[in-house]
Amino acid sequence: MRGVTLDCSDPGVLARFYQELTGMPIAFSTAEFVALTGDGCDLGFQRVEEYRAPSWPGQDVPQQSHLDFRVEDLDAAEALALGLGAVKPDHQPGGERWRVLLDPAGHPFCLSSG
Repeated sequence: MRGVTLDCSDPGVLARFYQELTGMPIAFSTAEFVALTGDGCDLGFQRVEEYRAPSWPGQDVPQQSHLDFRVEDLDAAEALALGLGAVKPDHQPGGERWRVLLDPAGHPFCLSSG
């Protein structure tokens, strides 16, 4: 697999969030699409008119996929993501093993230890 692309209303804003979260550099940027490049997999963000954020854990607007990030320090990674604009939903099925957060466009993603 070469990469994953997320739909959103503002590719630049979402790309900056993930750039700060992962350290991946911006490789390509237009008003319609931004790509971050990294070792093994790229992350893309594409503008979609009338974008609707997924509702998690509900399924009113179902998630199409979600990203998982392995981190060394779960608490530090969570604090970084929250400081960058992520939201921590009340429903946390992972206990102390992983945390579910929502990015600024509403996509769920997980931070997992180990």
